[in-house]
Amino acid sequence: MKVGHIRDYFIRGILKTDTFQKVHENIMPMNELMAYYRCAIMEVETKFKVLNEEFSLQYDRNPIETIKSRLKSADGIVEKLNKKNLPFTVEAIEEYIKDVAGVRVICSFEEDIYLLADCLLKQDDIVLLEMKDYFKNPKENGYRSLHLIVEVPIFLKEGKKYMKVEVQLRTIAMDFWATLEHKLRYKKNIKPEILEELSQELYDCAEMTAKLDAKMSLIKNRLSQENGEEIPLKYGATR
Repeated sequence: MKVGHIRDYFIRGILKTDTFQKVHENIMPMNELMAYYRCAIMEVETKFKVLNEEFSLQYDRNPIETIKSRLKSADGIVEKLNKKNLPFTVEAIEEYIKDVAGVRVICSFEEDIYLLADCLLKQDDIVLLEMKDYFKNPKENGYRSLHLIVEVPIFLKEGKKYMKVEVQLRTIAMDFWATLEHKLRYKKNIKPEILEELSQELYDCAEMTAKLDAKMSLIKNRLSQENGEEIPLKYGATR
Protein backbone atom coordinates (compact mmCIF):
# COMPACT_ATOMS: atom_id res chain seq x y z
CA MET A 1 0.00 0.00 0.00
CA LYS A 2 1.39 3.41 -0.98
CA VAL A 3 2.09 6.11 1.60
CA GLY A 4 -0.78 8.27 0.36
CA HIS A 5 -3.19 5.35 0.56
CA ILE A 6 -2.04 4.53 4.08
CA ARG A 7 -2.61 8.15 5.14
CA ASP A 8 -6.09 8.19 3.59
CA TYR A 9 -6.88 4.87 5.26
CA PHE A 10 -6.03 6.19 8.72
CA ILE A 11 -7.87 9.46 8.12
CA ARG A 12 -11.00 7.54 7.13
CA GLY A 13 -10.59 5.41 10.24
CA ILE A 14 -10.36 8.47 12.47
CA LEU A 15 -13.38 10.04 10.80
CA LYS A 16 -15.43 6.98 11.68
CA THR A 17 -14.60 7.07 15.39
CA ASP A 18 -17.26 8.03 17.91
CA THR A 19 -14.96 10.63 19.47
CA PHE A 20 -14.48 12.50 16.22
CA GLN A 21 -18.20 12.33 15.47
CA LYS A 22 -19.04 13.81 18.88
CA VAL A 23 -16.53 16.62 18.43
CA HIS A 24 -17.70 17.27 14.88
CA GLU A 25 -21.36 17.34 15.92
CA ASN A 26 -20.62 19.82 18.71
CA ILE A 27 -18.35 22.25 16.84
CA MET A 28 -21.03 24.83 16.08
CA PRO A 29 -22.83 24.56 19.45
CA MET A 30 -19.44 24.72 21.21
CA ASN A 31 -18.40 27.84 19.31
CA GLU A 32 -21.71 29.41 20.25
CA LEU A 33 -21.33 28.43 23.90
CA MET A 34 -17.79 29.85 24.09
CA ALA A 35 -19.09 33.10 22.61
CA TYR A 36 -21.73 33.22 25.35
CA TYR A 37 -19.06 32.70 28.01
CA ARG A 38 -16.98 35.53 26.51
CA CYS A 39 -20.04 37.77 26.72
CA ALA A 40 -20.55 36.77 30.36
CA ILE A 41 -16.94 37.68 31.12
CA MET A 42 -17.47 41.11 29.55
CA GLU A 43 -20.59 41.63 31.67
CA VAL A 44 -18.75 40.83 34.92
CA GLU A 45 -15.72 42.91 33.94
CA THR A 46 -17.99 45.87 33.21
CA LYS A 47 -19.68 45.57 36.60
CA PHE A 48 -16.33 45.71 38.39
CA LYS A 49 -15.10 48.60 36.24
CA VAL A 50 -18.23 50.59 37.11
CA LEU A 51 -17.73 49.87 40.82
CA ASN A 52 -14.08 50.89 40.56
CA GLU A 53 -15.08 54.18 38.95
CA GLU A 54 -17.70 54.85 41.63
CA PHE A 55 -15.23 54.20 44.45
CA SER A 56 -12.74 56.48 42.76
CA LEU A 57 -15.29 59.30 42.95
CA GLN A 58 -16.53 58.52 46.46
CA TYR A 59 -13.26 57.64 48.23
CA ASP A 60 -10.71 59.22 45.87
CA ARG A 61 -8.98 55.89 45.28
CA ASN A 62 -9.40 52.79 43.14
CA PRO A 63 -9.88 49.52 45.06
CA ILE A 64 -9.13 47.47 41.93
CA GLU A 65 -5.58 47.30 40.63
CA THR A 66 -6.13 44.88 37.75
CA ILE A 67 -8.88 42.79 36.20
CA LYS A 68 -7.86 39.64 34.36
CA SER A 69 -10.02 37.14 32.53
CA ARG A 70 -9.66 33.75 30.91
CA LEU A 71 -11.68 31.14 29.05
CA LYS A 72 -10.90 27.53 29.90
CA SER A 73 -9.17 25.71 27.04
CA ALA A 74 -10.84 22.86 25.15
CA ASP A 75 -8.31 20.45 26.68
CA GLY A 76 -9.16 21.71 30.16
CA ILE A 77 -12.89 21.29 29.54
CA VAL A 78 -12.48 17.75 28.18
CA GLU A 79 -10.24 16.83 31.12
CA LYS A 80 -12.85 18.00 33.63
CA LEU A 81 -15.65 16.19 31.80
CA ASN A 82 -13.61 12.99 31.82
CA LYS A 83 -12.86 13.33 35.55
CA LYS A 84 -16.57 13.68 36.24
CA ASN A 85 -17.36 10.85 33.79
CA LEU A 86 -19.59 13.17 31.78
CA PRO A 87 -20.27 13.23 28.02
CA PHE A 88 -18.76 15.84 25.72
CA THR A 89 -21.92 17.88 25.23
CA VAL A 90 -22.88 21.52 25.51
CA GLU A 91 -25.49 20.59 28.11
CA ALA A 92 -22.94 18.82 30.33
CA ILE A 93 -20.54 21.75 30.13
CA GLU A 94 -23.20 24.32 31.02
CA GLU A 95 -24.59 22.25 33.88
CA TYR A 96 -21.50 20.79 35.54
CA ILE A 97 -18.41 22.84 34.61
CA LYS A 98 -18.59 26.00 36.70
CA ASP A 99 -15.27 27.64 35.80
CA VAL A 100 -15.27 27.75 32.00
CA ALA A 101 -15.38 31.55 32.24
CA GLY A 102 -13.15 33.18 34.81
CA VAL A 103 -12.58 36.74 36.03
CA ARG A 104 -9.80 37.58 38.49
CA VAL A 105 -9.94 40.87 40.37
CA ILE A 106 -6.69 42.05 41.97
CA CYS A 107 -7.02 44.49 44.87
CA SER A 108 -4.55 46.31 47.09
CA PHE A 109 -6.29 45.46 50.37
CA GLU A 110 -8.26 42.54 51.75
CA GLU A 111 -11.18 44.69 52.96
CA ASP A 112 -11.65 45.97 49.42
CA ILE A 113 -12.17 42.39 48.29
CA TYR A 114 -15.08 41.87 50.67
CA LEU A 115 -16.52 45.26 49.84
CA LEU A 116 -16.44 44.62 46.09
CA ALA A 117 -17.92 41.15 46.53
CA ASP A 118 -20.72 42.61 48.63
CA CYS A 119 -21.46 45.28 46.02
CA LEU A 120 -21.45 42.72 43.20
CA LEU A 121 -23.75 40.29 44.99
CA LYS A 122 -26.24 43.03 45.87
CA GLN A 123 -26.91 43.64 42.18
CA ASP A 124 -30.31 42.19 41.36
CA ASP A 125 -29.21 40.40 38.18
CA ILE A 126 -26.40 38.47 39.86
CA VAL A 127 -27.12 35.01 41.26
CA LEU A 128 -24.64 33.57 43.76
CA LEU A 129 -24.23 29.81 43.33
CA GLU A 130 -21.17 29.17 45.48
CA MET A 131 -18.73 31.05 47.70
CA LYS A 132 -15.38 29.83 49.03
CA ASP A 133 -13.61 32.13 51.45
CA TYR A 134 -9.95 31.16 51.55
CA PHE A 135 -9.14 34.19 53.70
CA LYS A 136 -11.13 32.74 56.58
CA ASN A 137 -10.19 29.16 55.68
CA PRO A 138 -6.84 29.19 53.83
CA LYS A 139 -5.87 26.20 51.71
CA GLU A 140 -3.26 23.80 53.08
CA ASN A 141 -0.58 25.44 50.92
CA GLY A 142 -1.36 28.86 52.42
CA TYR A 143 -3.39 30.23 49.52
CA ARG A 144 -5.85 33.01 50.42
CA SER A 145 -8.53 34.39 48.15
CA LEU A 146 -12.27 34.81 47.78
CA HIS A 147 -13.88 32.64 45.11
CA LEU A 148 -17.41 33.16 43.84
CA ILE A 149 -19.41 31.18 41.32
CA VAL A 150 -22.11 33.47 39.97
CA GLU A 151 -24.65 33.48 37.19
CA VAL A 152 -24.88 36.65 35.14
CA PRO A 153 -27.35 37.42 32.34
CA ILE A 154 -26.25 38.13 28.80
CA PHE A 155 -28.75 39.74 26.47
CA LEU A 156 -29.13 38.07 23.07
CA LYS A 157 -31.40 38.85 20.15
CA GLU A 158 -33.75 36.09 21.26
CA GLY A 159 -33.75 37.03 24.93
CA LYS A 160 -31.82 36.79 28.18
CA LYS A 161 -29.54 33.87 29.06
CA TYR A 162 -27.78 33.27 32.38
CA MET A 163 -24.17 32.07 32.24
CA LYS A 164 -21.85 30.85 35.01
CA VAL A 165 -18.67 32.79 35.78
CA GLU A 166 -16.00 32.07 38.38
CA VAL A 167 -14.82 35.24 40.11
CA GLN A 168 -11.56 35.20 42.07
CA LEU A 169 -10.64 38.18 44.23
CA ARG A 170 -7.07 38.43 45.55
CA THR A 171 -4.65 40.97 46.92
CA ILE A 172 -1.65 42.03 44.82
CA ALA A 173 0.72 40.18 47.13
CA MET A 174 -1.30 36.96 47.07
CA ASP A 175 -1.66 37.12 43.28
CA PHE A 176 2.12 37.29 42.96
CA TRP A 177 2.47 34.34 45.34
CA ALA A 178 -0.20 32.29 43.54
CA THR A 179 1.38 32.91 40.13
CA LEU A 180 4.76 31.71 41.37
CA GLU A 181 3.24 28.75 43.23
CA HIS A 182 1.37 27.68 40.08
CA LYS A 183 4.56 27.74 38.00
CA LEU A 184 6.53 25.72 40.53
CA ARG A 185 3.73 23.22 41.11
CA TYR A 186 3.82 22.12 37.47
CA LYS A 187 7.59 21.85 37.23
CA LYS A 188 8.63 18.32 36.30
CA ASN A 189 11.58 16.18 37.29
CA ILE A 190 11.86 17.63 40.81
CA LYS A 191 13.04 15.25 43.49
CA PRO A 192 10.38 14.56 46.16
CA GLU A 193 12.55 15.87 49.00
CA ILE A 194 13.24 19.10 47.08
CA LEU A 195 9.55 19.47 46.25
CA GLU A 196 8.63 19.06 49.93
CA GLU A 197 11.22 21.66 50.93
CA LEU A 198 9.97 24.14 48.32
CA SER A 199 6.36 23.53 49.35
CA GLN A 200 7.22 24.43 52.94
CA GLU A 201 9.02 27.58 51.80
CA LEU A 202 6.03 28.57 49.68
CA TYR A 203 3.74 28.04 52.67
CA ASP A 204 5.99 30.26 54.80
CA CYS A 205 5.89 32.91 52.07
CA ALA A 206 2.08 32.73 52.00
CA GLU A 207 1.97 33.32 55.76
CA MET A 208 4.31 36.29 55.43
CA THR A 209 2.20 37.61 52.56
CA ALA A 210 -0.94 37.45 54.72
CA LYS A 211 0.82 39.33 57.52
CA LEU A 212 2.05 41.94 55.05
CA ASP A 213 -1.48 42.42 53.67
CA ALA A 214 -2.86 42.85 57.20
CA LYS A 215 -0.13 45.34 58.16
CA MET A 216 -0.63 47.41 55.01
CA SER A 217 -4.38 47.53 55.67
CA LEU A 218 -3.76 48.86 59.18
CA ILE A 219 -1.43 51.54 57.83
CA LYS A 220 -3.91 52.53 55.13
CA ASN A 221 -6.79 52.79 57.62
CA ARG A 222 -4.64 54.80 60.03
CA LEU A 223 -3.78 57.27 57.26
CA SER A 224 -7.45 57.51 56.28
CA GLN A 225 -8.45 58.26 59.88
CA GLU A 226 -5.76 60.92 60.23
CA ASN A 227 -7.05 62.59 57.06
CA GLY A 228 -10.66 62.36 58.20
CA GLU A 229 -11.58 60.07 55.31
CA GLU A 230 -14.47 57.61 55.40
CA ILE A 231 -13.34 53.98 55.68
CA PRO A 232 -15.50 51.57 53.64
CA LEU A 233 -17.12 48.81 55.68
CA LYS A 234 -16.09 45.21 55.36
CA TYR A 235 -18.45 42.66 53.83
CA GLY A 236 -21.35 41.97 56.13
CA ALA A 237 -20.45 44.77 58.58
CA THR A 238 -22.91 47.35 59.89
CA ARG A 239 -22.44 50.80 61.37
